[in-house]
Amino acid sequence: MFGVSINELLIVFLILLLLFGSTKLPALARSLGTSINEFKESVKPEAEKKDSPEQKTEEAAK
Repeated sequence: MFGVSINELLIVFLILLLLFGSTKLPALARSLGTSINEFKESVKPEAEKKDSPEQKTEEAAK
């Protein structure tokens, strides 16, 4: 797809592991995932936000 092979991905992963260490890497991935999800939510049109399952569970809790 992007012209990146498994070998190149492994090299990038090993470099990240060396730079940040095995304890920081999961936290970095988690924060990156949270940031991406927040960005997706902010970009969604208002019509889709109204029907989201998160809002339905919040309304049911009230």
